[in-house]
Amino acid sequence: MAPDGSTARTGAARGHIVVVGAGLSGLAAALHLAGRGCRVTIVERESFPGGRNGILERDGFRFDTGPVVFTMVPLLEEAFRAVGRSVSDYVTLQLLDPAYHAFFADGSRLLVRPGYEKMREVIEAESGAKDARAFDDFVVWLRRLNDVELPHFIDANFNSPLGLFRSPRAVAELLRLGGFKRLGPEVARRFSDERLHRVFTFQSMYAGLAPDQALALYAVITYMDSIEGVWFPEGGMHAVPAAMARAAQDAGVEIRYEVTVDQVSRVPGGAVSGVVLESGERLAADAVVVTADLPVAYERFLPGLTPPRVARRGQYSPSALVWHLGVKGELPEATGHHNIHFGKEWSQAFTDLMKTGIPMRDPSRYVAVPSVNAPAVAPEGAHTLYALEPVPNLHVGRLEWNREGPRLRDRMLTFLDSFGYPTDIVTEELVTPADWQAQGMAAGTPFALAHTLMQSGPFRPRNVDRRVPGLIFAGSGTTPGVGIPMVLISGKLAAQRVQEMRR
Repeated sequence: MAPDGSTARTGAARGHIVVVGAGLSGLAAALHLAGRGCRVTIVERESFPGGRNGILERDGFRFDTGPVVFTMVPLLEEAFRAVGRSVSDYVTLQLLDPAYHAFFADGSRLLVRPGYEKMREVIEAESGAKDARAFDDFVVWLRRLNDVELPHFIDANFNSPLGLFRSPRAVAELLRLGGFKRLGPEVARRFSDERLHRVFTFQSMYAGLAPDQALALYAVITYMDSIEGVWFPEGGMHAVPAAMARAAQDAGVEIRYEVTVDQVSRVPGGAVSGVVLESGERLAADAVVVTADLPVAYERFLPGLTPPRVARRGQYSPSALVWHLGVKGELPEATGHHNIHFGKEWSQAFTDLMKTGIPMRDPSRYVAVPSVNAPAVAPEGAHTLYALEPVPNLHVGRLEWNREGPRLRDRMLTFLDSFGYPTDIVTEELVTPADWQAQGMAAGTPFALAHTLMQSGPFRPRNVDRRVPGLIFAGSGTTPGVGIPMVLISGKLAAQRVQEMRR
């Protein structure tokens, strides 16, 4: 019996699976595989789990170095349920209300509150009855998009683009809903208050696209955080991979930390036979799940094997300048956990970022203050700040980051000070696109391939390579894409690929 009480399929139960990387996708894959009766070994080069969802401790401050917005808890619950556990057995999650504090160039502020009723109250009070009524229809549209997309196009493996037509009714419904129109205009035509246009479309940046460029079907990301809500794990974001790692170990998964993979080993016919570690040790495996960024995975682990064309020549998402600060002092009164400061410019700022390849001249910025809900991450009388500004990736921009980084850091300091954030800096860490590249992220972006139409769904690099049977990919560079919900699903889809292989 599997830990969840179900009967594990015999073929998979006999297999040994090696997962390269203890990030969220690797941990999700391990949990789903363990639930199917597989023997699983995770090898992780760091001394802790999390991958991009890592942690930095310095001078009494603790920083989450990866994603800072957590949504769609049921997807995390599904991974724990695979081994007969529950999220609440390992970590406590708090629903943030407000989810975001949105600040605008005219000095106004909007609170983005979780759920339909609370957000409708905000819109009626701030934007008027007409936009509140528009929100009624907007929520129905978002939910319908989510209900169609999630099972048919997100939580699904594709073997070829023809897979798009295995659910013709779903495709027809997406067309009827206007999913293939542009997100920005679709939102703009619904609401009169221009602030709502920004609040309900900035999420397209998670998909690596400007709102006017993104397909309307990516409003599903808006649904995930603006309707379903944003959550925060007790102790910080790193508590999630730490909890997943403990659940995996309790289910029998072996996790080997501070172990670096040199390459994926193959038999003469090309099929996977295991991995070779930098120490020279060989781990035999029936299948290997690799979670590194796709182009980097081929370069490091599969020398001589050409990556898929889209991974080599595709359009990558913008990058981010991230500044971690440990500061002394009090926060301004209006500060929340998640704060978005919109610049005056909107379309021009995206042109700077994605076409011209220069820093936004009038940037919108995001500031997280985790110490608002997790006081233990900073000493008494101090706070942790996570300040992010979108910047060009290394394919679009030709910037010298050893010079540009400090310049933008100083510009960011001026911005923080102007909004009243404490700027008595005790410790800091600045992360530029050059640093992301050094960490193994293609094009110097932590957001992988952008979700253009031809890089999404069945057109995104698949999580298997027919030239190497037994090799499976997981993570943001493959199916279904970028963001915590997507990489959790990618781990489950990788486990399904292993199951298919063993039939």
